[in-house]
Amino acid sequence: MYTLVGLGNPGEQYECTRHNAGRMAVIAFAKKMELEDWKIDKKRQSLKTEGALKKEKFTCLLPETFMNKSGIAVKGMSVKMARTLVVLYDDIDIELGRFKISFDRGSGGHKGLESIMRMIKTKDFVRVRIGIAPRRKPGQKQMPAFLLKKFNAKELGKLKTVFKKTNEALTTIITEGHQKAMNTHN
Repeated sequence: MYTLVGLGNPGEQYECTRHNAGRMAVIAFAKKMELEDWKIDKKRQSLKTEGALKKEKFTCLLPETFMNKSGIAVKGMSVKMARTLVVLYDDIDIELGRFKISFDRGSGGHKGLESIMRMIKTKDFVRVRIGIAPRRKPGQKQMPAFLLKKFNAKELGKLKTVFKKTNEALTTIITEGHQKAMNTHN
């Protein structure tokens, strides 16, 4: 059973911000799969919904903690279970309008990913890195404001296209495994 975790910050003020690209992608996938309403999972401090594709069950989680405490959503997950964990998150090193699937990599300085790695004590899980990089990258001082800035209409259009592709990639991961998805969608 796969667990899909969409990283972002909870709350209306963070909706459609760059740092919530992972959260937005999981919401788009759940919507496409016509999953039931999201319910609170108190233990994981997350919103949760479940579904199945070709008899393969999966769970979607949206942490209701801030980014740097995202690991709470996967607390108690064993190293073996982590191999079926898929974390979707924003990546400033990938151009807006693109995404990349990876496995068994570092955090790249992403605080949400670091929190997950600390909690499950492994980096052996799938990542779907959603590009948010503009043509000119903001400097270190401007980065927090950039990450919390809302996407404009043109950027949201690009994301909508990306989410169609990530939906296909997630379907492949769940039904055929991450290696096939990486070969097909990267």
